[in-house]
Amino acid sequence: MADSSTVIESLKSRFDPAAAQGMDDVFQFNISDAENYYLIVQDGTMDVHQGEHDDPSVTLSTDTDTLKGVMNGDINGMQAFMSGKLKASGNLMLATKLTSLFPGR
Repeated sequence: MADSSTVIESLKSRFDPAAAQGMDDVFQFNISDAENYYLIVQDGTMDVHQGEHDDPSVTLSTDTDTLKGVMNGDINGMQAFMSGKLKASGNLMLATKLTSLFPGR
């Protein structure tokens, strides 16, 4: 099983500040088999926190393996969503920005 903290930490090295210009959003990750995390993306910067945010812009619920697969490109996020492996609530359009915020491997 993948370690969710490793997946979240890997996002720091892949973060594209240019894609986050003008953003002020919170991405909540509720991970069913691990700790929860949230990312605060604000005008080209990103902070990672463990736990739950009081008012996230979008909440993504999944398990560690699905999260890892979506974030590294092995699993199509839309397919994971349609198959029920990934659930989202809040501003769903923000979820589609994850691939531009965290490009490539």
